Amino acid sequence: MTAKDRAVGAERAGRSRRRRTGLLAAGGALVLATVTACGSGSTGGQDDFKPVKQTNGTLTVWVDSTRLAAAKLYQKQHPSAKMNIVTYDGDANGSNYLRTKVSLFNRTRHGWPDVVFSSQNNEATWAVQAGFTAPLNKGLIPKSTLTKWAAGANDPCTVDGTLYCLRNDLAQTVLWYNAGLMKKWGYGVPTTWEQYEALAKKVATEHPGYLVGSAGDAFTPEIYMWAGKCGANQITGPKTVTVNTTDANCMRMASLLDTLIKNKTLSTSSVFSSDFSKNAAGKILMLPGPSWYGGALFQEAFKTPARQIAAAPMPQWSGDSKPSVGNVGGGTWLLSAHSAHLKAATDFLTWVTTSDDYQGKTAPGYPAYAPAAETWLANQVSSGYYAQDITGTLRTAADQVWPGWGYGQFSQEAIWAATVTPGMTAGKSIASMLPTWKTAIVNYARTNGYKVSE
Repeated sequence: MTAKDRAVGAERAGRSRRRRTGLLAAGGALVLATVTACGSGSTGGQDDFKPVKQTNGTLTVWVDSTRLAAAKLYQKQHPSAKMNIVTYDGDANGSNYLRTKVSLFNRTRHGWPDVVFSSQNNEATWAVQAGFTAPLNKGLIPKSTLTKWAAGANDPCTVDGTLYCLRNDLAQTVLWYNAGLMKKWGYGVPTTWEQYEALAKKVATEHPGYLVGSAGDAFTPEIYMWAGKCGANQITGPKTVTVNTTDANCMRMASLLDTLIKNKTLSTSSVFSSDFSKNAAGKILMLPGPSWYGGALFQEAFKTPARQIAAAPMPQWSGDSKPSVGNVGGGTWLLSAHSAHLKAATDFLTWVTTSDDYQGKTAPGYPAYAPAAETWLANQVSSGYYAQDITGTLRTAADQVWPGWGYGQFSQEAIWAATVTPGMTAGKSIASMLPTWKTAIVNYARTNGYKVSE
């Protein structure tokens, strides 16, 4: 969803996306196991799910501060609904607060919330085994509703074919760029990574100081390595992962980044840092990044004037016939298997993830539910902020997130921040650190109980 609470805009535009920024929470955060199609082994699931005795009591809903507006809107539209709305950190930055509390509730046998929002995409990796989250596609929510999520959006929630949570929003990557400068300088928007690199070299010579991207955040690998189909994080089963950070795709993306860092067209400062806002925000020609960059960064944090920023598809490697993009965030909603108010809980869960009134008209991030995304996109167009219509670009990218980068119980952002970022700051090339990155991923994965293939 990770970029901490460093920018109010980013937080609002998708706490979901940034907590992704579980980046500093080394042990447990953000990427989860896409075990949907793996079919390997059981994870202690709930095929024999039997609801507890149902009552008409008060529905307890846990949300972060950003999703509080959603719960309040539901309450307003459903005045007869009895609700206890509780705010918590949303597991931002991989705090593991939810997992810790569920463990306590499991011991005391009471206290579980009925519905909970998490800014993390990897909650199913532990919540299913803990018996906390209810299976949603076993009679609770109709298939006709579930099929309307963007392609692959609910992969992080699916274990052995059973759906245990619903994706709130997406953070698919696109190529943001300054349309005015591109036209003024006579540059074409690159469609391949090779063109992107060539243009960056041209910018370094003709317009020194201007940027074509940033590699200063812990979610950098989710923008570049993920989109470039680097095999660093291939979750192949509930507790299995393949790690290969030195395959051809990883090597050429690392080489590209190193080249642009060297010619100073790629910033090594965080886009949420005061340094970047002061010295770089006004010199962005291009900036690959998630869908929420448009509102959270350009519009809110950088205060970039209207009618300058546009979005294009992420570049692809020449000859690659299957476009791929990365993903930087997106939260999830879980329904408790212990809920004594399943009907009310399911109604709220369905509304909060599909309602046009919230997801389409109010939510800060790109909705994972496709029909609501159409309304959300229409609102972006009607705002008049963008230089061009960004609808088609974001809509297409939503279905192009590369499935080869999984969602494990360990945080790729934390690993990158602890291994690659310090080396990059010290002047080392990213290419030279790929083996170190691999060792760190393997160690983190094994610590979290994963069987690793290299």
